[in-house]
Amino acid sequence: MNWWNSPHLHMVLVGFTGIVVWHVIPQRLSTTRLIVQIAFFLTMSVLLLDGAVVPYEPATGNETTDGAILVGAAKLLWWVHLAWALIGFVRIYLVFERKPREARLLQDLVVGAVYVGMLLSILAFVFGAPVGTLIATSGVFAIILGLALQNTLSDVFSGIALNLGRPYVLGDWIVLSDGTEGRVVETNWRSTHLLTLAHNVVALPNSFLAKLGLTNVSSPEESHGLSVTIRLAPTKMPAIVADVMNAALQSSNMILKEPPPAVAIKGLDATAIEVDLFFRVEDVAQRIPATNEIFDLVYRHSKSAGLLLATPPSSSILMSDLPSEDTANLPQVTPIKLIDAIPIFSALKDDEKEALAATVTVRTYRKGDIIVRQGEMLPSLMIVRAGIIVREHGDDAHPQEVGHLAPGDFFGETGLLAGIGETSTLRAMNHVVVYEIDQQSFAPLLLDRPEMAEDLAAVLSARMSSSDPSDVAGQLHTSSKFALLKAMHTVFSRRSVLAHLNVNGQGAQEGIKP
Repeated sequence: MNWWNSPHLHMVLVGFTGIVVWHVIPQRLSTTRLIVQIAFFLTMSVLLLDGAVVPYEPATGNETTDGAILVGAAKLLWWVHLAWALIGFVRIYLVFERKPREARLLQDLVVGAVYVGMLLSILAFVFGAPVGTLIATSGVFAIILGLALQNTLSDVFSGIALNLGRPYVLGDWIVLSDGTEGRVVETNWRSTHLLTLAHNVVALPNSFLAKLGLTNVSSPEESHGLSVTIRLAPTKMPAIVADVMNAALQSSNMILKEPPPAVAIKGLDATAIEVDLFFRVEDVAQRIPATNEIFDLVYRHSKSAGLLLATPPSSSILMSDLPSEDTANLPQVTPIKLIDAIPIFSALKDDEKEALAATVTVRTYRKGDIIVRQGEMLPSLMIVRAGIIVREHGDDAHPQEVGHLAPGDFFGETGLLAGIGETSTLRAMNHVVVYEIDQQSFAPLLLDRPEMAEDLAAVLSARMSSSDPSDVAGQLHTSSKFALLKAMHTVFSRRSVLAHLNVNGQGAQEGIKP
């Protein structure tokens, strides 16, 4: 037979032409590739049927050697085109709504099954191999291989289950039931990698991960709920304790205001009032700083309101020694104690602090009162004794909260020492009590100790350096403490108390003149 004119050769040429055309079409044109693939598959099917070749039946053995080769090649190409047509359908139409990764995984599994089926069909119908015996033999081999690789296969199938279930995605923070927690930085068929708080990468086998309970704190949103338990001595009514704890939460600058934080009285007995504080932070990375801030605010508000912390439950103490509302030695918040806590006065001696405390005056503000507006200068230092002050930017019609001041916080130091205006509007959130120290009270200290001005300028410059660089104070501190010395000289020279201020040395290099 002249095989050049054989119809079987035409089948083979059509099959190879389909392969070439399929590879020439870009992958992004998946629909076009599928249509072309179906067209070549149908063409080959018509040619095979016309040539009395049944691709899903073994060869009869009646053909010559050349004919058998051409028939085998044609049947092989027919099976390849059938597999590729099925794969094209799978890639286009097997999709999950808004879940491309799960769809891709399922597509890969189906494509793998199609290729296995194609390979077995070619072995059976093209080469006449005993597929049943082959499958039985491969089954025994698969059992042996599975026993040898059971841990690896367990990880792989667990990875498939985790990818389909999608309990987490890259970037999520997860907490496992054994206490392990971290942010997911990598996931593959074998393991999942977590970046922990200690900045270590923990590789967890997927089979181990699939057996544990898992909490995704990044879903459905990044905000994270926290709670802390506070035990206070029963020296005040529980309602007062709850109000003080709520004020501590309201004065926080790090927790979210929506949903609002909550206070729940958990227990009450002769030894303590136990209170749970519930709040949320923007993301899990702020858990530690936010919790630290809450504890600090609870301490300050409790001290301001005259509340005592309760003794630990495990401590041994007589009932007669427990503080009550009548016998409790309540903490006293005096001006000297608040002055001791202010960094800019750390350079003062004890007797100087006491002299300054003796000049303190008390001011009170009602809820909603404007204490000072943004840009206005306060010629006095104000120390918050009780209440909460809101820091705001913008006009009165559309104010924007940027922070809060709690008992023990202070403001006005830049106006007192350097004549600089406030960087935000300050408004009383509730009833507020402040201690005031004016320039007239502070001036004698600088008159007695002119060299203290440099110490105060250094401390004030360091404090201003941590403020918003867009603020007025932030802009000034870039000129160093010597610019502050010059501003202090300008402010206090009006009262003729810094006539002998020593600003020589490095101060002269900045162009500062006494």
